[in-house]
Amino acid sequence: MTGDNNQITTVQAPRSVAFPTPEEVQPSGRVMEIPRDPTRVFVGRDDQFRWLDRFMGELDAGGDVVISQAVHGLGGVGKSELALQYAYRQRVRYPVVWWVFADGPQSIEAGLAGLTRKLVPEAAREATAQEAARWAVDWLNAHPGWLLIFDNVTDPAHVEPWLARLTGGHMLITSRRDVRWPGTTATLRLDLLEPDAAVALLTQVSGHTDPAERGLAARIAEELGYLPLALDQAGAYIQQTRTPLDRYLRLLRDQPAQVYDAAADGDKSQTTIARQWDITLQALADTAPDSIALIQMLACFHPDDIPRALAYPAQKPNPVAIDRALGVLASHNMITLTDELISIHRLTQAVILHNTPGTQPRNTALGSLLNTLPPDPQHNIDGWPLWQSLLPHIDRIFCHYPADQQSADLGTLLNQTALFLQVQGQTRRAQQFLTKAVDIAEAFYGPDHPDVAIRLGNLAATYRALGQPAEAKPLEDRALAITEAVYGPDHPTVAIWLGNLAATYRALGQPAEAKPRFERALAITEAVYGPDHPDVAIWLGNLAATYRDLGQPAEAISAITQAEQCAVRTLGVEHPTTRSLHQFAEFLNDLDGVSDRPERD
Repeated sequence: MTGDNNQITTVQAPRSVAFPTPEEVQPSGRVMEIPRDPTRVFVGRDDQFRWLDRFMGELDAGGDVVISQAVHGLGGVGKSELALQYAYRQRVRYPVVWWVFADGPQSIEAGLAGLTRKLVPEAAREATAQEAARWAVDWLNAHPGWLLIFDNVTDPAHVEPWLARLTGGHMLITSRRDVRWPGTTATLRLDLLEPDAAVALLTQVSGHTDPAERGLAARIAEELGYLPLALDQAGAYIQQTRTPLDRYLRLLRDQPAQVYDAAADGDKSQTTIARQWDITLQALADTAPDSIALIQMLACFHPDDIPRALAYPAQKPNPVAIDRALGVLASHNMITLTDELISIHRLTQAVILHNTPGTQPRNTALGSLLNTLPPDPQHNIDGWPLWQSLLPHIDRIFCHYPADQQSADLGTLLNQTALFLQVQGQTRRAQQFLTKAVDIAEAFYGPDHPDVAIRLGNLAATYRALGQPAEAKPLEDRALAITEAVYGPDHPTVAIWLGNLAATYRALGQPAEAKPRFERALAITEAVYGPDHPDVAIWLGNLAATYRDLGQPAEAISAITQAEQCAVRTLGVEHPTTRSLHQFAEFLNDLDGVSDRPERD
C-alpha cells in the first residue's frame, strides 16, 4: 500500500455459535435447579400453599400461554420459601424446574443462560449470556410443561419481555413489590404469620418445645413482629448459642437492631434482617431517593396506625411528591398504606433507625407532629380523636431525645400533650410530661421567662387535681412572681395566676389567704376588660365560695348574684357557666363551689 491517505479497515466476520436446535436436545432425566433444600419447619402457610397449588394445578402447563403467579410481601415474610416449597413438593409435576435470581435484567439473563449451560455446556461456553438466554427460551418453548421461578423481582418491566416470549409453562414470581404485573399474572399477598404459627416456628427451630416456655416464646414472637425470617433467625441463634428464652427476650428489647443482625454462625441459608432491608433501601436510593428521607422520618413514630397527615413535613410540604413516595414505599412492601393510616413493620423500623445517621429524621418527625396537633387541646372537642391517635407517636418521639439533646420544640409538644391528657383525666401522665416541659423551658429560655411561668402554672394544676395542693403552691408563687416581673402587677395574666393561687389556698383550707387574691384578680380583670366579661363572673363565683368558707353568707349571696347576672349578660342563660352559677345561687349552703378558673394554655 502506498500513498499518504491510505486507510486500513479490519472487518471481523460475525461469530456463529453452534447451538443445536432446541427440539434436538432431550435431557436424560428431570431438569431441576433450586438454590437449596426447603426448610423442614414450614408452618402457617397451608392456606397459601393450597391456593397456589390449586391455581397452578388447575391450569394446563403445556398450552400456548404462560400461567404466571406473583407472590409479594414484606422482605423476610417467606415468599422465596413458599416458592421453594412449591417447587420441591411439585417437582414430579414438571419435567423442568428452574430457579432464576431475578433482581435485575442481567441476573435474569444469567439465570436463563444457566439453563443453557446445563443442557448444552459446550455450545454455551462459546455464547454470550444474551445468546444463551435466548436459546434457553427457545428450548423451553419446544418442551412445554416447565416451571420457572423468578425470585426477588424488583421491577415488573424486567420480566415482561420474557413473559412475552415464553409459552407452554408456569412462571412463579416472588417480589416485594405490590404493583400491577404484566399480562394475566395473578397475585398472592403473603402476610405475617399468625401468632400460634409464629410460636410454633420459633420453638421448633430453637428446640424450646417445653409448653412451660410457650409464654416466653409468644413474647419473643410478638417482639419480632411474627416475621418468618426473623423468627427462623432467632430460633437458629438461640439453638446454636444455647441462649435461654428469657435472656434472648431481654436482649431483643434492649438492643433490637443488633439482635436482628445476629445470624447463627455457619448457617449459610440465613440472610440477616439488616441485609434484607439494605437491598431494598439501596434500590430505593437509586430509583426514588425522596422515599428514603420519608421512611427514615416514619421510622421515628410508633410503627402502627400512623396518621397520613404525619407524612407531610411542617416546612414546604409537597403533597403530590409525598403521595408518590408513599406509593413507592408501599409497592416495595416497606410500609402498609391505607387512605388514612400508615404502618411500618417494627423490624423495618429498628433496622432503619439503627442505620440512619444524624438527628434530622427525628427533628423532621417532631416538626410534623407539632404541625399536625389540633389547636386548643382542652376545649376543642372535635380535635380529641386526632389527639388520641397521636399519643403513641408522641410517646415514641420523646424516646428519641436523650436528656442532653432535648429541644424547645419538644418542650412545646410535651406541654400541649399534657393539657390534653389532663382534660382526659390522665393527670399523673400529664404531670410527668409537664415536669419535663418545665425543665426544657428553663434550659432554653432561662428561669424567668413567661413561658416558664405558664408551664409552672400548668404543672401546679396537675398537683391540685391529684389532691396535692401543697406541692402546687410554690410553683404558683413562682409563676406569679415571674409574670409580675415581666408584665407588671396589673396585667390580665397576673389575674390568672392570682386566681389559681387563691384556688390552691382554698384547697389547703386557708380561705383567708384566698380571699385577697380573688379580690385582686377581680379588680385587675374589671380594670382591663370592664364589668361585663366572663372572667369577671368566674372570679365573683369563686369569691362567693370563699365568703361561704369564711362564714360570711351575706357577702357570698351578694357575690354570687353579681356573678350570675354578669354571666347572663356575657354568656347567655343556657351557657354551662351561667347554669352552674345559677345552681350555686339557689343552693349556696349545699354546694362546694363553682369550678376554678381554667388553666392558661
